[in-house]
Amino acid sequence: MSKPEGAALRYPFEAPTPGQAMQIAPGVRWIRLSMPFRLDHINVWAIDTDEGWVLVDTGLNDPNTVAAWLALMDQGALARPLEGVYATHMHPDHIGLAGWFTRRAGVPLSMSRLEYLTCRVMHADTSREAPPDGVLFCQRAGWSPAAIENYRSRFGSFGKQIHALPDSFRRLQDGEVLQWGRHAWQVVATRGHSPEHVCLYCPDLKLLISGDQVLPRISSNVSVFANEPLANPLKEWLASLDKLQRQIPDDVLVLPSHNEPFYGLHERLLSLRAGTTEALERLCQQLRGGPQRIVDVFPALFRRPIGEQDGQQLGLATGEAVACMNYLIAERAVQCTVDADGVAWYAQAS
Repeated sequence: MSKPEGAALRYPFEAPTPGQAMQIAPGVRWIRLSMPFRLDHINVWAIDTDEGWVLVDTGLNDPNTVAAWLALMDQGALARPLEGVYATHMHPDHIGLAGWFTRRAGVPLSMSRLEYLTCRVMHADTSREAPPDGVLFCQRAGWSPAAIENYRSRFGSFGKQIHALPDSFRRLQDGEVLQWGRHAWQVVATRGHSPEHVCLYCPDLKLLISGDQVLPRISSNVSVFANEPLANPLKEWLASLDKLQRQIPDDVLVLPSHNEPFYGLHERLLSLRAGTTEALERLCQQLRGGPQRIVDVFPALFRRPIGEQDGQQLGLATGEAVACMNYLIAERAVQCTVDADGVAWYAQAS
């Protein structure tokens, strides 16, 4: 939903070949791992300590990613001992191999409490039958019977991309300082994209590992899900953008999970907020034509058609659209009624 990247953004590095490590600051290495999705890569970060290194995010739990890691750890700086695994949040591309690393190296997993617990809960749904509340959520959004049946068949796949998490973890808390080698990194908790996402800021090196909270060319998915249908994650995400602008200087090199490292943090934060404001205005404009279902408002929010054939994209689009509606309801700009068939209709507030 965001505006295109601002002209002030600068990209000092070209991406490394997937499966290769590139040093971009003293003791900080950028590794790009391939993924079999429309978004075809994730960036992870290896950071030197006094005796070895720590890893921030891991990539998916799949054979290709495991093979890439085995090759990386067979030579060079990453052949030294791994001393810890840190996860920005609980999505599979970020935490997929955390359990594999921690068991293989005998090291702890560090992440925020809400991210760890949420991941454990979702992993427990693996291969489970779709719950009635999930089906009702899809019906409420206006999905067709065929799309709902597709949802039923796909439910429980989240955990298949994640190696079983360790049974304990080390909690990361907002404001905490981590000492990795000669440099201190501050934990900055953000919300909206996931329950308790963590960014990591190093004042000495002027680096910000932004995870999925700030991306240069795409916007973060901010969604409502069936387990908390009245949530307002968009409000939390916008508040987190403001928090980063207050707490992090504009001269940092931002290390995002997707696309390339860039300068221009504050420009991008403003662009993300402006893009969200424009999307909400387009949504309100469409509602002036009369009550709408969630599936009816996709053209106002997204730049490409959202079809029922791609169940994953339909789910993401639905979650984002509901997040926008819940935000506008909280702002008293929109009201919602549910008809006899369980379908939600949204209209301008009277």
